Amino acid sequence: MLAVSLARPLGAVGRSAIGPYRGSLGLFHAATERVCQPSLAAGAAAEPPEPAASTRLQDFRTKLADGPQLGDFALNGGTSASSQTLTAEEALELANTHTPDGRQKRLPPWLKRQFPTGANYHRIKRNLRELKLHTVCEEARCPNIGECWGGGEHQTATATIMLMGDECTRACRFCSVKTSRQPKALDPLEPENTAEAISRWGLDYVVLTSVDRDDLVDGGSAHFAKTIRILKEKAPQIFVECLTGDFQGKLDDVARVAQSGLDVYAHNVETVENLTPYVRDRRAKYRQSLRVLEHAKATKPSLITKTSIMLGCGETDDEVMQTLKDLRAIGVDCVTLGQYMRPTKGHMKVASYVTPQKFDHWAQVGNDLGFKYTASGPLVRSSYKAGELYLTNILREQRGQSAKSERL
Repeated sequence: MLAVSLARPLGAVGRSAIGPYRGSLGLFHAATERVCQPSLAAGAAAEPPEPAASTRLQDFRTKLADGPQLGDFALNGGTSASSQTLTAEEALELANTHTPDGRQKRLPPWLKRQFPTGANYHRIKRNLRELKLHTVCEEARCPNIGECWGGGEHQTATATIMLMGDECTRACRFCSVKTSRQPKALDPLEPENTAEAISRWGLDYVVLTSVDRDDLVDGGSAHFAKTIRILKEKAPQIFVECLTGDFQGKLDDVARVAQSGLDVYAHNVETVENLTPYVRDRRAKYRQSLRVLEHAKATKPSLITKTSIMLGCGETDDEVMQTLKDLRAIGVDCVTLGQYMRPTKGHMKVASYVTPQKFDHWAQVGNDLGFKYTASGPLVRSSYKAGELYLTNILREQRGQSAKSERL
């Protein structure tokens, strides 16, 4: 019915639809005919000039005709390098090469993770809230939080508890933890609450870390040591890893934590020496971090020492290699390498996204240099559970050897 109506002659439509307005329209048409009638005085043979719009259209058509054809974009059988399909890594590099200044580089597919879910994840989160505990998993916006907290049928859910509050006295350019010159006072119940949380989870391996507390005389080392001792008293079978700050280079504080009963002493150098002033807080020093790790090992040789390096901050391969050699020279046992990911727009920009193949290369280099364990991958973090499971096996082997020696 609609098609039939639209197909009616225009005159019919005008008569049926316009009706009483025919007289007015007639006057309008007469007026427009008088206005639009060409003037013979101007020369009947003269043609009107071509509108400017037509000239622009013709220019555009000419440019299209002279431009590249479809065949110029088609593959020619793959015989030339320019016609070969780009790999995912090459496509990402090409896209990021043309990323305008001030814009964040595109996130590669190997860094995208699912939103955290699962019963274990929600249980751990609920327990942390009940006991008013903080985790570096949340504060540092770790991309592995869903995997580590979620656990599974054949894996243990883990979390890295952050001691001494959630406000740090330092402001590293890569870190999303809140900063404050005067953080809140230490919670005297925190060591007990931490032990209670761990007993609820039934973990074999726990990681304790902390914010930097330069406002405290001992940097919080006594609080750290007390927490470890209570943990070992309540659950001596648990392996304890501590990821500490540098205690402003005060080696007595380093020794206090190293002698408290922990199994793994971790302190992160974070980046190569040349980038340390740019990436870390001005009070953090590359050589100072090396001294912390070296002194922890000297205080208790049976300790496993561990550190972590971020890639994608602007470092060169030679600088990464030198960093790994520096760490092995002071006896560091384990190293992790992961991709730096910008927490917010207010933090340091990502200089590059390192491919999984490159991370595999550094894992092989670490093993060749003699590290007991090298975890290297885009999403690897210093407290990533894959490393914890591996370290658990090392520590169990050490315990077995120690018990055998005592029997002999």
